[in-house]
Amino acid sequence: MPPRIMIAGFGSIGRRHLRNFRELEVEEVIVYRTGKSTLPTDELKGAQVEFDLDAALAHKPDAVVIANPTAYHLPVALAAAKAGCHLLLEKPISHSLEGVDELRRIVVEKKLTVLVGFHYRFNPGLNRVRRILSEGGIGEIVNVHVHWGEYMPGWHPWEDYRASYAARPELGGGVLLTLCHPFDYLRWLVGEITGVASFKGFHGGLDIPVEDSADTLLQFQNGATGHVHLDYVQRPGTHTLKIVGRTGKLGWSNEDGTVRHYRAETETWESYPPPLGFERNEMYLDQTQHFLDCLEGKVKPGCTLDDGIRALEIVLAAHQASDQQKVVKL
Repeated sequence: MPPRIMIAGFGSIGRRHLRNFRELEVEEVIVYRTGKSTLPTDELKGAQVEFDLDAALAHKPDAVVIANPTAYHLPVALAAAKAGCHLLLEKPISHSLEGVDELRRIVVEKKLTVLVGFHYRFNPGLNRVRRILSEGGIGEIVNVHVHWGEYMPGWHPWEDYRASYAARPELGGGVLLTLCHPFDYLRWLVGEITGVASFKGFHGGLDIPVEDSADTLLQFQNGATGHVHLDYVQRPGTHTLKIVGRTGKLGWSNEDGTVRHYRAETETWESYPPPLGFERNEMYLDQTQHFLDCLEGKVKPGCTLDDGIRALEIVLAAHQASDQQKVVKL
């Protein structure tokens, strides 16, 4: 029997979750929303809509998807966990560590399942990269570089970008938190991150009170180093990964989804395109199916609460490193 799902938040990501659960034949969905979203409400037809959190939880959902603005993730997650609900917790899990230890304690005590929504772990290109690395395809990793920039005013053309959560510090905005995926997938691909240095930029001309760019240096436990560039400014957008190893290198571009693998020994390149017809929503859909499988006990969460906490710790370390102009050890 499909679980009863509650979705907290009906912005663009909440709407995507609603669509994907329906596509996977989960029809019993409660939507808890404040009504502040500027999106049309036609897709809410057939869902039970509540504007009060207690009223929404009174429906006794089996699991809750936390898809409201970042700064409100933990209060809703805590209430849901206390009610015994499993969680699909959108990234980043919060904008601070306040309440994180309490959530972890409740999750352990009640034996709850938590999946954190770093959906790039379901990207076929990055999974190809992970397989090549695990097979020793480029030898020991020496350095990694991520370059990700997107023009934020173009994300949601139907609203004033300056009013969106990504642009407002009180809602957990700023490029480091909003585009924090690389800090998760680099841990997943390369290993634990132990040191951070960073510089934040406010020079993008976007008239927002948060950083619109950031360049962050990373030290990995295995000795590798890395650089992550993030910005809200680039047109057209770019999201690429490059990994240099002792015996080769790897490149991936989100634009075409292709992985390129160079072997130094043979001086040859191999290319691995994404599956034919691959679309971005497939990552979210696969993540949703994975969550349903977790709820049925078929698999363990591929991105745990501890993974989400660690990614947040790295982002907060980047802020601290930039603000205090120092290297922060983790």
